[in-house]
Amino acid sequence: MAKAQTSSELADFGGGCFWGVEEVFRKTPGVIDTKVGYEGGHTDNPSYEQVCSHTTGHAETVQIEFDPKKVSYMELLDIFFENHDPTQVNRQGPDIGDSYRSAIFYHGQKQQAAAEKKIRELEAADQYQDPIATQLVEAKTFWKAEEYHQQYLHKRNLNVCH
Repeated sequence: MAKAQTSSELADFGGGCFWGVEEVFRKTPGVIDTKVGYEGGHTDNPSYEQVCSHTTGHAETVQIEFDPKKVSYMELLDIFFENHDPTQVNRQGPDIGDSYRSAIFYHGQKQQAAAEKKIRELEAADQYQDPIATQLVEAKTFWKAEEYHQQYLHKRNLNVCH
């Protein structure tokens, strides 16, 4: 009997330094794979050095391949918002610049609607002192980062960046 194919989906999140964001999602049950890279800019195939120069417009982003039968997109949104400060503009902790912005790069109208709903819920709950600054942007091109950035913390037996 042939094994049934798993129907996976993608989710792209920018929540500051991609090393820590990737580590949180990598450990999430239902996540099949994670990749770190750059999204939302205007330069083709940027290097880390170019993105860090804040001239390409890219955000450090984690692309997640997940099994929606095991973890929902709404659950991934919960994890995303619980693990960074979505009220900060162009920074997370000590990391400053547009590459560290809070962004959801949605794949399709279902993800867009879910992200909009989640933000409305968080704002209605008055959970944050400042308004949510997370950008909602249609996913276009995700540029995979250099290999040494992939699973950076895991390879070094670390759980967090800072």
